[in-house]
This record gives sequence, structure tokens and C-alpha cells, in this order.
Amino acid sequence: MAFSAALQRCSVPARGRHTASVIFLHGSGDSGNGIRSWIKEILNEDLCFQHIKVIFPTAPERAYTPMMGAPSNVWFDRYKISNDCPEHLESIDSTCHMLNDLIEDEVNTGITKHRIVLGGFSMGGAMAMHLAYRFHQNVAGVFALSSFLNTSSIVYQTILKDSSRLPELYQCHGTADELVSHSWGEQTNSMLSSLGVMTSFHSIPNLYHEMNKAELVKLKSWIHKKLPEDTKPEK
Repeated sequence: MAFSAALQRCSVPARGRHTASVIFLHGSGDSGNGIRSWIKEILNEDLCFQHIKVIFPTAPERAYTPMMGAPSNVWFDRYKISNDCPEHLESIDSTCHMLNDLIEDEVNTGITKHRIVLGGFSMGGAMAMHLAYRFHQNVAGVFALSSFLNTSSIVYQTILKDSSRLPELYQCHGTADELVSHSWGEQTNSMLSSLGVMTSFHSIPNLYHEMNKAELVKLKSWIHKKLPEDTKPEK
């Protein structure tokens, strides 16, 4: 049985012919349904496209150290919420294997990896960066909202060894974020840019650890740019 069978998910289907996919990863303690509903509340509609399916998987439940080991739906464990500590690679890599299979599910339906965008909010954005820059450098792009990588992240080490194909990174971060410092997001962006990743970083004034409508409208436009409509006739 594929690992992806263990990942619950919901999705917003393409309005027309499905030729591209977005995998949107939620933040810690949330769910696929939860972040989909949050986005719908902000935009007054689903995050939807004519030709793009948007998939919202749910992280498996695991013990989460910042919550004193209580179980939570998180993509990986953390020793603490900080950018200056080691990464919990065992849990990160375990989830990468699960998400690899989710990507493969899309490929098996005929969606090539260069027609897939990976991204997420908070922990979901960090997970997307691990997944793309370590294992799927041929995806169309990566987005990270209110997210960061640890200063000694294995992502940086991987890119140093292999930078032959690096997907573009789109980041947004609230200047008033009280949980994930705006400076951590900036540092992540600067480091990846210095390693050859084409990046953009959008500071959202007075935004806390959350998403807002202007940010999501900009993100939707960026996704459409990375995954333009395929005008070739269906075979």
C-alpha cells in the first residue's frame, strides 16, 4: 500500500480540463479541510482555477515537542520553534516519503512534475521547501507563507551539492508575526537566493501569523503565472 493512502486530503477540482496541480500544506495543528475553509472564508470562495486542481492533504498525527509531546497534526517534529536549533530530520524525511507518493499520484494521472506547484502556510511552507529543493527540483515552483528554514537546514546543504534545477520561490510574511519572526523568513529567502534560487519576498504590513486576502490574491496570480493554462487540444 502506498504511503499516500495514509494521508487524508480534500481538493478543489479544476473548473475545466485538469492540466496542473497545486499541493497546499497546512500549518501545525491544522488539517487539509481546515486550511481550505480558512482560505474560503478569506476569499469568499475556494482557491480555484480553470485548469488547476488544488490538493489540501492533512499531516499525520504525531507527538509534537513544542506541545510537551502531545499529539498533533504536524508535518514534522521540532525541538523548539526557533531558527537556531537542529532540524528533526527523522520526522521530516518520514513525511517527505508520504508526500512523494502524493506527488506520484498526480504524475500517474498525467500531470507532469513541471506542472505541479508545492507550497504551504507556516510549517507547511517549510515542508514544501524540503520536498521541492531536496527531492523534486523539477516542480514548477514553491510558495511559503509565514514560513522559515532553520539556519543550518539540510535544504541549504542539498542545494550546495546539486543546484542544476531550482524551482522559483515565492514568499510572503507578516511584519507583525509573533510566532514566526519576519526576520526568519527574510533570512531564509536571502540564503536561498544566495544559493541560486530565484526568489521573491513580500512583506505584509501589520499582518500577524495569519493569511489575508491581498496575500492570497497575489499568490493566486503567481500560481497562474507558474502554471499557465495549457491550450493544446486534449488527446
